[in-house]
Amino acid sequence: MPGPIKTDAIVLRSIRYGEADRILHLYTPDHGRVGAIAKGVRRSRSRFGARLEPFFHVRAVLHEGRSDLLTVTSVDTIATHGALRDRAATLDAAARACDAVGRLFETSEPHPEVFRLLANELGLLNGDAAHARPANGLAFRMKLLLAAGIVPHLGACVACGESEHLRGFSASAGGVVCSSCEAAAFPLDEESYEFLVRTLGRPLAEAPDASERALRQAERAITETAEHHAHVRLRPLLAVQ
Repeated sequence: MPGPIKTDAIVLRSIRYGEADRILHLYTPDHGRVGAIAKGVRRSRSRFGARLEPFFHVRAVLHEGRSDLLTVTSVDTIATHGALRDRAATLDAAARACDAVGRLFETSEPHPEVFRLLANELGLLNGDAAHARPANGLAFRMKLLLAAGIVPHLGACVACGESEHLRGFSASAGGVVCSSCEAAAFPLDEESYEFLVRTLGRPLAEAPDASERALRQAERAITETAEHHAHVRLRPLLAVQ
């Protein structure tokens, strides 16, 4: 029966609607991604104030009616992540993190670990501009692939099981391939391979670094995995050359 939903939420996106409303894309721990409307939020006397901007972590009450959109009826702020808006690099990194979550987890299926991961990423970006480097963004995306159940296989060649001479990557095959099976794969340097492995074994705050060449190969592996297995195209983190 339709009624109120009380939940934590992170604002992924906010879109102007009509004269005073906003359409919100929210990510929640128990209801996945949801759409909601905040009525009158753009009026100067709105009771919501500026608490429904992108990257805000809030505790909200949402009313479930007949529309596909929930209606925001109450909001309390948990974290504004205001400092990340002061720097172009952290603002861009936060936008790409929210966009990746919205694309890979676009349904109402609950993934509380994704909510915690995104909250952690925004907190790190808010606290330290160094976290906006591409290596951190790629580490975040690898953990998203893990949560989505499509993380590439890195332990051995996905074609023959060889555990050495892993020289290529094939998204269609599902991970790394050895030198004997790399005909349909793109080259993956050892540094790139080690970077991918370490991103899964370290906390997000301790994401490894690597050369630009290694990061480009790692990004290609992550992007092609998302495209092949989730039919999702992620926005690039590294500038196209």
